[in-house]
Amino acid sequence: MTTTQPTAPNHHAGYPGFAGAAGFLAAASMVAGGAGDARLAERLSDLAANDAVADIGCGPGTAARRAARLGATVVGVDPAPVMLRAARLLTRRSAHPVRYAAGRAEALPLPDSSVSVAWSIASAHHWADLDAGLHEARRVLTPGGRLVAIERLTRPGATGLASHGWTPEQASVFADRCLAHGFTQATVNRHGRGRRTKVSVIATAP
Repeated sequence: MTTTQPTAPNHHAGYPGFAGAAGFLAAASMVAGGAGDARLAERLSDLAANDAVADIGCGPGTAARRAARLGATVVGVDPAPVMLRAARLLTRRSAHPVRYAAGRAEALPLPDSSVSVAWSIASAHHWADLDAGLHEARRVLTPGGRLVAIERLTRPGATGLASHGWTPEQASVFADRCLAHGFTQATVNRHGRGRRTKVSVIATAP
């Protein structure tokens, strides 16, 4: 019997949260491998020094620190205390401050229309409630603000760690849900090649 991967973009919503020693190891691996995703997020969002950025599911803060170094005002949001501890530790001596806050995509600890860019890098496939997360993203974005979701491109039917990411169909479903939540446009793009291929969705708030 063949098992196919669900089409829901948040197909790992029930995945256990990061915690303890395993969480710190995961944070370390994200630091080592997250620089490329941070650069991609910067490029796709046309990041400028006057932007205010919400990094949703910021993990150890690699992308958040990059945005801060480029002059943006940044808040990193993550539900896992172990990730926030790692992020604060790594940012402690930086000359470019980042604020970190406990929170989930479905309940962002941010005021309405408070950021011009919202990133979700390798985290949207873990959101507990996709529609609630997109509602929150639109709520905190200013008019014309950009939502950028980046995931590893996976193949249909992948299992285990290989399934952490999006198939092309899952990326398209995410883009469709963005439009359903009132974003004025949502585009799906691929980046790179081979095992390092990423897929992104860029949506614009009305």
